[in-house]
Parts: sequence; C-alpha cells; structure tokens
Amino acid sequence: MSEKISRNVIIKKSYLALTNVDVNIFDALSRPDFKVAEMHLSRIYLIMKPISRLILSLSVAAAFCSCSSTKQSMTLFGDIPADAVAILTAADPDYSLKIQPDDELSITVTSIAPEATAMYNLPLANIANRGTKQATANISIQTFIVDAQGNIDFPILGTLHVSGMTCNQVSDFLKEKISAEVDDPIVRVQILNFAVNVIGEVKIPGRQPITKEQYSILDAIAMAGDISEYGRRDNVLVIRQEGDSLIYHRFDLNDSKSLNSPFFRLKQNDVVYVEPTKVRSDNARYNTFNSYKLSVISTLVSSASVIASLVIALTR
Repeated sequence: MSEKISRNVIIKKSYLALTNVDVNIFDALSRPDFKVAEMHLSRIYLIMKPISRLILSLSVAAAFCSCSSTKQSMTLFGDIPADAVAILTAADPDYSLKIQPDDELSITVTSIAPEATAMYNLPLANIANRGTKQATANISIQTFIVDAQGNIDFPILGTLHVSGMTCNQVSDFLKEKISAEVDDPIVRVQILNFAVNVIGEVKIPGRQPITKEQYSILDAIAMAGDISEYGRRDNVLVIRQEGDSLIYHRFDLNDSKSLNSPFFRLKQNDVVYVEPTKVRSDNARYNTFNSYKLSVISTLVSSASVIASLVIALTR
C-alpha cells in the first residue's frame, strides 16, 4: 500500500508541474482510500473525452487549411503555340529613354584636339556622391542634374532645356552647337540614375540600377530572380510617375499581348509589384491569426495526455 501511495505522490508532483486541474484529486491520492480519487478521475475523464475529440477535429482542420493550395500556371505567355514561329511587333519599336527632371546626366565632349573641347567639360573634382555630404576618394567628372523645369547649366552654352529628349537627341543638339567652334566634336550623353524597384512575390526584391536604356519588365523580373511560386503571373502591376500624376498598368504575363504594351519597357523609378496568390495571402493571415490558437491547442492536448495517463495508471 505504501508503494502505491508513493507512486501516486510522484504522479501528483509531475502533474502539478503541468496544470492546476482539480487539486482535490491529489489530496485524495495522498490517502489510502482511493474511492474519492477514482470518483474525481472518472468525472474528469467524462469531461475530457468530448474535449479531446474537439481538439483532434481542430488539429485536423488546421492541417488541411495549412496544406490547401490553388492551381495556377507557372508558365509565361502560354498562349503562344509551342510549334509556332512568329514576329511580335513592339508597341514602340523606336523606343528610347526620355530625360526627366531630377535625372543625373553624364556629358563628355571630345575631339581630335582635346584642348579645343576642354572648356565644354566640367572640371574633375573630388565630389560627394549624390544624396550624401561625404566626398569620394576618387577624382571623377562632375555630373549635370536636370532641374524641376527640365534644364541644365552647360559650360559656355548656358541654360539648355533637355527634359523630354533622348540621350541621342541631346548629343546631336550639343554637336550642332559646339560645331560652330570645334571641328567634328564627339558628345556622349548618359543617364546615370536609371533604376527601377521590384517588390512583392519575387525571389530578390529591391532597387535595380540599370546601365542600359532599354529595360523591360522581363529584364526586371529576371534580375529579381524570377517570380516565386506564390506570385501571380496574371496580375503584375507597374506604377509610373508622369509629371505630378501616378499612373499604373496591369500585366497578364500569360498573354503574349503584354509584349505590345507601352509599359513593357520600363522608365526611371518605375515600380514593379508582383501580387501574391490567394494561397499566400491566406497562409499569411492563417499564420498570424492561428499561432496563438495552435499554442493553446498544444497545451490542451498535453493536459489531456497527462490526465489520460493518470486514468490508465489508477485503473490498472
């Protein structure tokens, strides 16, 4: 009898470490008479039986919710036949990037006689990077910033309006002006701050600096490591600033007609947003809302397991 009492005292201490359910049971377990304890345990068993079934049902339902999925096409331009050969005409085959206010331009002028064009170039300087006050360690050519009116201050020639022009157009314009003083000048114009932002369901979201003028939405997606399996290929959003307005366009990359869109080629500071699928959105809400619920269910299951072990041990 003393051995049985000792065993139940150990059970009491272990169970009290997990839960405070019905302390009267453990008072009864400390006495030789176990009829009161058996009565309390029987009562808890009858209460916990339907609760255990409910917990099991909730766990199964949660598992099914977390594993649910919606089928979607992972291919791009699936409407193009596999055995077809065709020529897709771009919306603007002569597309070139247009200079906008706040652009940073690099403009260099050279000729057969470099001393003749030196006055048309900004002097070399140890200048700070744009957006910072700290100077760089390397001496470099200064750049031109297009002001809000679309103008730049060019050496010798003065104020020039360049907004809305392409780099080639600015180059031709400067050649014409400088040719009055210099034979066969060579003018090179480049936009230095061309970049786009790619966000949403891509593998490498972030800002992408661009070193070429023609850059498409496919280039941006490729640079971002492709759309993830949770991204909607039929609803890719491009947001663009035109003057004081923000305009947007939605792409269905399963449809080859997207290749003819005027938004297919990106401009400075465009934002590409890949919308998540319904499964991704539902899973995010599920993980946030149910993390607490799952921890409660886990605690209840553990408590039910301990009570069941007590019932088995006392009924042997």
